[in-house]
Amino acid sequence: MIPDHEILIRLVLGALIGGIIGFEREIHGRAAGFRTQLIVCVAAVLIMITSENYYYHIHNIDASLRIDPARISAGALIGIGFLGSGVIVKSGYAVRGLTTAASIWIVSAIGLAIGGGLYFEGLVTTAITIIALMVLRIIERRIKTLRFKRIMISAPADTYAEEKIISVLANFNFHIHSTNYEINRASGEITYHFAGSTRDKQTIGRLFHELSSLDFINTIKISG
Repeated sequence: MIPDHEILIRLVLGALIGGIIGFEREIHGRAAGFRTQLIVCVAAVLIMITSENYYYHIHNIDASLRIDPARISAGALIGIGFLGSGVIVKSGYAVRGLTTAASIWIVSAIGLAIGGGLYFEGLVTTAITIIALMVLRIIERRIKTLRFKRIMISAPADTYAEEKIISVLANFNFHIHSTNYEINRASGEITYHFAGSTRDKQTIGRLFHELSSLDFINTIKISG
């Protein structure tokens, strides 16, 4: 059986590690923050402790019994995976919450390591996780990632609106992936739905003002 002082060390260390990672998520306004990550990590530690103690208890009753103590922890990881999926939200082209879901999953894995007495492995993984969440965030912001946007523009049907709009989009290096059309015969308007991408995050604002200056355009909407 695991001594009580060892159980206490594992639970407190799990709470500390989960709290540190959760704090980083909390200050960035994520759904699964300080308390959630802390609880998940402590729960994982407790699950691993229970698995070990259950194994020793059954073994003492009958040494001939063969029980895999990893089964309970494996089931816990699956359950925590469902918890992580709850923070993932898709809005248009944007998918938010993936990093928070991944942090919940790694926190549970760290908790299982701490609960199993693998302190070195748990602490090294914690350090790597903190670097990934905080230090690599700075590098990530400097990378010009592809940004997907939807542009909806309505204009009179008797103008060469599409050619002029496409020309403006091309000047701002906005790459069009697809174009859909919608006509309103009552008002004589055509609504263009452009789906495209750009690597410059400043492009969208400048593009919006440029399109707004075109007299023949009635409405503009840009969404991501």
